[in-house]
Amino acid sequence: MSSHLKGPIVTQADILAGLRGLGITPGVGLMVHSSLQSFGHVVGGAATVIAALMEAVTPTGTLLLPSFNHGAPFEPGGSGYFHPQKTPTANGSIPDAFWRLPGVQRSLNPTHAFAAWGKNARRYTEFHHRTLTLGPHSPLGLLHADDGLCLLMGVDYTSNTFHHVVEMSLGSPCLGLRSETYPVILPSGRRVMGRTWGWREDLCPLTDGNRYHDRMQERGLQREQWVGQSRLILFRLHDCFEVVAEVLCEGRAGFPPCSRCPIRPRTVPETVASDWDVIGRHLLPGSQAWTY
Repeated sequence: MSSHLKGPIVTQADILAGLRGLGITPGVGLMVHSSLQSFGHVVGGAATVIAALMEAVTPTGTLLLPSFNHGAPFEPGGSGYFHPQKTPTANGSIPDAFWRLPGVQRSLNPTHAFAAWGKNARRYTEFHHRTLTLGPHSPLGLLHADDGLCLLMGVDYTSNTFHHVVEMSLGSPCLGLRSETYPVILPSGRRVMGRTWGWREDLCPLTDGNRYHDRMQERGLQREQWVGQSRLILFRLHDCFEVVAEVLCEGRAGFPPCSRCPIRPRTVPETVASDWDVIGRHLLPGSQAWTY
């Protein structure tokens, strides 16, 4: 191995073997959080990891990756808008390479867009802008409904976006329901104001604090495999939902359950009245999101 390379050399075949060893088979729906550098030296870089994932699930399955910008375009010096065909992600080199590929669909949430490839890619992404950011009908919520899996590649449960789906499904009061608005440039060139959640004013000590991962381990709800230096963790979203819901409803490690937590959505210049019907659990008729 050349002296300038750090860690073991990892090939597409190595990654595919690891995925197969975890039990990932053609036709599955899979959410992926990843760190390229965790492997060591991957021959071909991010494209190799993506190729292995696609080969593992095949077009009969579905790959879902984050393509979030976390509000970066709207910070000083940013573009001032989200464009699904131009705005980079803040989730690492693998997701940023993934959404740019032909055949990959990207949703229109201005801060937390998802990218998807395969059988259900369009269904998962096409109406994300008309529902809750990480709600039951978001791309990740739909994958959960389809009994999908989640794969952590070289990252831990703090990167597991799915715990936000549990929070929003249970009505956690710390997340605003489509209560922030930001400019979005559609592929057609039309400019609209897109909605996203109101992020909480402080971190959740239970989910952001990674206080449920040990229950996943103790209950045997995850599988593990090493590829190079990267620890791969695979679990069913249904299993994770039950564990996270339990922690949110009961509290843990001295922290209260959601029902007694004082954390609420933040207030920023982009904060607006929600366009979501909480009782009916649907978008209000007058929302601009119905027009695109």
